[in-house]
Amino acid sequence: MRIPILKLHNYLLISIQIDLDDQTAIQFQEDLLSKIHESGATGVVIDLTSVEIIDSFIAKVLGDVVTMSDLMGAKVVLTGIQPAVAMTLIDLGIHLQDVPTALDLEQGLIKLRQELEE
Repeated sequence: MRIPILKLHNYLLISIQIDLDDQTAIQFQEDLLSKIHESGATGVVIDLTSVEIIDSFIAKVLGDVVTMSDLMGAKVVLTGIQPAVAMTLIDLGIHLQDVPTALDLEQGLIKLRQELEE
């Protein structure tokens, strides 16, 4: 199953509404990087509100997506991180300390504009 990636102006918006398995995570990574390349997006908001648990592989892919997006010139903001997901990321040593976060998608867009100084 593919995760929809929506374009809004120069931003890409992703709301992950399904349980992530390894194949879906890899497909999402490839799709997002292709969409950044095709669209020239300068910012990405990834909403994780519906993601209740995360394993080590998915956590690594998420960290890689943030780094790869940055290398392609797109700033990433993560929104809606659930407590269990936050604890798992830290337990796995994935700190994402330079990644802006917000409580929800609306605040994530505001944060992205601030990060990009728009």
